[in-house]
Amino acid sequence: MSTTWFITGTSSGFGRLLTEQLLHRGDRVAATLRRPEALDDLRAEYGDNLWVASLDVTDAAQVPRVVDDAFSALGKIDVVVNNAGYGVFASVEEASDEQIRRVLDTNLLGSIRVIRAALPHLRAQGGGHILQVSTAGGQTTYPNFSYYHASKWGVEGFCQTVAAEVAPFGIKLTIVEPGATPTGFGTSLDTAPVMPEYDATPAGEVRRALAAGAFPLPSSPGKIAAAMITLVASGDAPLRLPLGRDTYADVREALIARLAEHDRHREVACSVTRDDIDE
Repeated sequence: MSTTWFITGTSSGFGRLLTEQLLHRGDRVAATLRRPEALDDLRAEYGDNLWVASLDVTDAAQVPRVVDDAFSALGKIDVVVNNAGYGVFASVEEASDEQIRRVLDTNLLGSIRVIRAALPHLRAQGGGHILQVSTAGGQTTYPNFSYYHASKWGVEGFCQTVAAEVAPFGIKLTIVEPGATPTGFGTSLDTAPVMPEYDATPAGEVRRALAAGAFPLPSSPGKIAAAMITLVASGDAPLRLPLGRDTYADVREALIARLAEHDRHREVACSVTRDDIDE
C-alpha cells in the first residue's frame, strides 16, 4: 500500500534520498525546499506523485501556509519528516549572534513550527507518524558544535514531550539519530573567524582533525533513508532510532557516563528532602 509523505529540506542529503526512494517505490511525496527547481528532474519523471513547494522553515508565516496547502492538495498525509537543518562549526565565543539565531531558528524553532502546523491535520485524520531528524549530537556533544547541540538537544526534549501528548490521537513520533554520513553536511557547515585562544583546547583539536579529513564517515546515507522508510512500513514507532554504529556507540557511552554521574549524587540529592516528608 502506498503512503504519502511530507518532507522538509529535500534539495540534498537525507531529504533528497528519501524523496527518490519513496517515489521509486510508488509513494507520494510533498517535498519542500528553498529552491524548488532542484527537484525538476524528479517532477519530470514522477509527475503527480511529487508535489513541490518552496519553504523556509525559519519563516513563521510561511510554514503553516505550506503545510495547509500540502494537506489540501494531497488529502491524507501519513508521514511528516522534519529534515531541514543548518550547522555552525565554531567554538562558543567564535560564533556570531546571527549564526546562533539561525541555527536555533532552523533546527529548533523550524521543527517546532512544522510539527505544530501538521498536528491539527494529523488529529483530524486520526493519526500519522512524525519523523524528527536529529543526530547523535542530540544526546551527546562534540567540541565546536555547542550551538548545533543546543538546537538538537532542545528539539529532542520538545519531541519527547510531544510524543506523549499526541499519542492519544493515534499520532506517533520518532526521533531519528543518524551518525556521521557522507551527505555533504560537513562541507556545508557555517564557520566563524578562529580565535587563537582556543587553538590549544579540544575545539582546536577537533578543528584540525576535521580539516585533515580525520573523521570517519561510516554510515551509508542511502541505507539511512531506507531504514526510515522500513521503520514506517513496520508500524513500529520507537521514541528514538539510532542509525549508525558511531551513533550507537557514542550515545551509549554518553548515557552510561551520565547515569554513573547521576548515581554518584544520590546521597546529596536525597539529603535536601523536607523533614516532614516520609522516606
